[in-house]
Amino acid sequence: MPELPEVETVRRTLNTLIAGKQIQRVTVSLPRIVRRPEDPLLFAALLEGQTIRGIERSGKFLRFNLDGWVIVSHLRMEGRYGLYDSDDPVEKHTHVIFHFTDGTELRYRDVRQFGTMDLLPSGEEFAGAPLHKLGLEPLAPEFTAQALGAKLAGKKTRLKTVLLNQEVVAGIGNIYVDETLFRAGLHPERAAGSLSSEELERLHRCIVDILTEAVAAGGSSVKSYVNGQGESGSFQDQHRIYGRKGQPCHNCGTPIERMVVGGRGTHYCPECQRPGQGGDEA
Repeated sequence: MPELPEVETVRRTLNTLIAGKQIQRVTVSLPRIVRRPEDPLLFAALLEGQTIRGIERSGKFLRFNLDGWVIVSHLRMEGRYGLYDSDDPVEKHTHVIFHFTDGTELRYRDVRQFGTMDLLPSGEEFAGAPLHKLGLEPLAPEFTAQALGAKLAGKKTRLKTVLLNQEVVAGIGNIYVDETLFRAGLHPERAAGSLSSEELERLHRCIVDILTEAVAAGGSSVKSYVNGQGESGSFQDQHRIYGRKGQPCHNCGTPIERMVVGGRGTHYCPECQRPGQGGDEA
């Protein structure tokens, strides 16, 4: 599933491609992609004549800001957007097409069909699902070590599980939690509320650094992720722990191990990330 760096890369790409374009009409060929309104014909009708003013991101969600509406889009496992000319062949698994007045089309393709779109009145997008319960935005100025500490305080749940909870920190998924905990020298099964102030500062710093570096690299193309121009990210070349089971740790040479934490495959170094203590920053 695309995580914050991949969604942010898509956002930036789409802003350069479609901001300012006016929607002439919308074609929805798979109704369940559109959750609100329930009638896809109403979804299409409400969007006719709307201009895309800009695209923003909340966690793993894209927000298409229009004249009086906001499309909240979640890519899930395989969803992707691409800009095409109207006479380009339509690929299989293309479920929603935004036809623009200039003869181009924004097409949403989703092989797994798990993606969602919610059309909400502007100004009301945070009042209810799916955005109302999102946690801290890790690349926002408000994301401080103190704010993170308040979210973790008193929690006996394992650290990785808490960081994957989108109501705690929005946008971080399996790849970037593993990379962050390795760099911070923290074991994935530590109790989230057991971190010292120094460990909390280090965890906060590593979250911001990892995500910033990943955004700069265009995200991680581990499976099928590409941005709005069909380009892959390159941060997977900088992974130091994720997907490297059995390979030597870059820091100490110990073979990297894999276990399951909260139902998610988890990579860690048993030497650099000892249980019950934080190690040196990688």
